[in-house]
Amino acid sequence: MSPRRNSLSVLLLLMVCVSAFVEELDDSFLETRGADDIWLIKFYAPWCTFCKQLDPVWHQIGSELRSLGSPVNVGKSDATASVGLAKEFQVRGYPAILMLKKDVKYNYSGPRTREGILDFANRVGGPLVRSLSSLQLFQHAMDRHDVMFVYVGATSPLKGNYTSAAEELIIHTYFFSASRDVLPKAVSLPSLPAVVVFKDGSYFTFNVERDGELKSWINRERFLNYMNIDSYTLYAMGETGKLVLLALVEANSLCKESLRYKSLVEKVAADNRETYSRHFHFGSMAGGDYISGLVMGEVTLPSLIVVNLSNDGYFLPLGAMETERHLLDFLDGVLDGSIECQGGNSVHQRVRRVIYDTKVTLTPLFSQAPLFGCFLVGFPLAIAIVFCYLCCKVRSNVSEDDDDGDALSAPSLQRRKILSDKKSD
Repeated sequence: MSPRRNSLSVLLLLMVCVSAFVEELDDSFLETRGADDIWLIKFYAPWCTFCKQLDPVWHQIGSELRSLGSPVNVGKSDATASVGLAKEFQVRGYPAILMLKKDVKYNYSGPRTREGILDFANRVGGPLVRSLSSLQLFQHAMDRHDVMFVYVGATSPLKGNYTSAAEELIIHTYFFSASRDVLPKAVSLPSLPAVVVFKDGSYFTFNVERDGELKSWINRERFLNYMNIDSYTLYAMGETGKLVLLALVEANSLCKESLRYKSLVEKVAADNRETYSRHFHFGSMAGGDYISGLVMGEVTLPSLIVVNLSNDGYFLPLGAMETERHLLDFLDGVLDGSIECQGGNSVHQRVRRVIYDTKVTLTPLFSQAPLFGCFLVGFPLAIAIVFCYLCCKVRSNVSEDDDDGDALSAPSLQRRKILSDKKSD
């Protein structure tokens, strides 16, 4: 056998082995699965380009989880064929990724990368609250996680609230528990039990009087004080209810001004945590495409902007941001309302956004293939015009028939009246 045929045979064998780690699921899945089974499932559509791009990554994930001895089973389901299963999991877009664990469904909304999905699978597939029984385990966890929540103390109502928060927020972050003697001696806690978040080289203790509800506090604190932000992270930040201050910079080869903006935002975030951390997330974003869609126009790079993802609003500085004082005045103006919020999700803004999205979608199409673009726009328009014409014609014919009917029935009514008069006489 030739070396080429040998290589093809080995390649095919590897593809079969990798595919064996991902099971194709249909509508019978819910009836046949075990009660304690844990499943990571991808719902796809055969025509979906993003689904096809994710497919090799998905098989890598199945292979890696199997090789690590993970209890997580990996499957995929064609949502257009297994409609019942897709409906049960309320699939609305493709690819949809979720985990099923003891009848609880966890949706994954992070980046479609091997690392991101594996982290989600290991986090949700493992214990809800992981116990740290030694200082060595604590240090190991600190090395692995940029943000780490730890419950310290014995059983208490606070621990019950902590566990309840973990049930909902485990899709976003890890939860740990430990006794006081496991923590480093440098960690000083005012009282026990306590919930502590370790991040940014420091730690912060939950205080119910200052911070409010525990779950809301955890949701707000699960991000670093300053970080590089992509579209997935920005969307997740919006779910916390906070505003997001962004330094918008180039994707590659940052200019001097971009570096200055990033440094300025990072310094303000670090030096003014107590003042602004309850209201703002801080970070930088490479490229302006996502924000251009939000503001419905081209954004200048570099620049600063505050976005409110809860209502698609945004705030722009009124002047140049040369110093830290300028940036602090900008943030204060956003909070006290002296700087106007632009954009939003009113009916007018939604119509504008539809028009903008249509323009952004069609402009490249017309520039690259004008004839196809004209056909794509003109064909549905022609069908709509023909449909309207036929509707008007049918209504016109119905009106003429009604008039003819009235004209024919008039003599008949007259004869009936004459007969009635004769009978009365």
